[in-house]
Amino acid sequence: MMLGKAETVIVEEVRARINDAFAPILEAIAEPAGTVRGYLDEGRQFLAIHEENQRLTQENQRLLKWQTVARKVEEENVVLRDLLNFKVGPESSYIAARVISDDGGTFSESMLVYAGNREGVKNGQAVVTGEGLVGRIAGVAHRSARVLLLTDLNSRIPVMIEGSRARGILAGRNEEKPILTKLPPGSIVSPGDRIVTSGHGGAFPQGIPVGLVSAVNDALVEITPYVDSQRLEIVRIVDYGLDGILDRHRLRTDLPKDDIPVVEPKSVPTSEKMRTVVPKPGMERRPSEP
Repeated sequence: MMLGKAETVIVEEVRARINDAFAPILEAIAEPAGTVRGYLDEGRQFLAIHEENQRLTQENQRLLKWQTVARKVEEENVVLRDLLNFKVGPESSYIAARVISDDGGTFSESMLVYAGNREGVKNGQAVVTGEGLVGRIAGVAHRSARVLLLTDLNSRIPVMIEGSRARGILAGRNEEKPILTKLPPGSIVSPGDRIVTSGHGGAFPQGIPVGLVSAVNDALVEITPYVDSQRLEIVRIVDYGLDGILDRHRLRTDLPKDDIPVVEPKSVPTSEKMRTVVPKPGMERRPSEP
């Protein structure tokens, strides 16, 4: 037994010396291996982080797209709610149409809408928003229609001053503000007066909001339309059951310079409301500026 124990001690001592001898070599071998394992672990972590970053980037892009869609839907809902504010008569019908193009140019003020005769659109029908009159249909195809805006040179709309009920014609001139013409002699015109459709001439029913008198000068009564046609996306095309065509024998559409009523005073009032009277026959008229 004593011999066995002595042999065990000798073996352990030899093993310890061998381990001491090979320890530096094993350490030198193990250190690069550990470094490599560390690099491999870091590489795997980097790849995992990169994949997670790509996933989050794609998710963010999807969320941004949905955010854009949500904003677009919200904007359209605002427009549609605004359209609902415009009430049509019980005998009228209407459709909503998207504006697809500004069809205007140097000599015209019009736009295209994505609705045509397949939806029942006809020439002369009123085009409105929740704010008021935009214009009228002046050309219909199968899938689209052209809207002649109030500001177009060829636009003539029978209107009246809401307060005095004086009737006239709203005439476009390819500028931002149309003018009020053909007022009866002695008519009172004041800046801020509301202008609505008069209902005569077979074009539109009475009472559709058109705009406000914004300026009264030497020869013109300028009207600011309620509707900004440059910002339209969706409009309502209304069929009032009228032919929509003005009777040219009853309503003259030419606008000779000598026939534009002269109004006084020249400036728009600031401190108190000022009234302007269209001159009666016999009063001096001034030619309008070209």
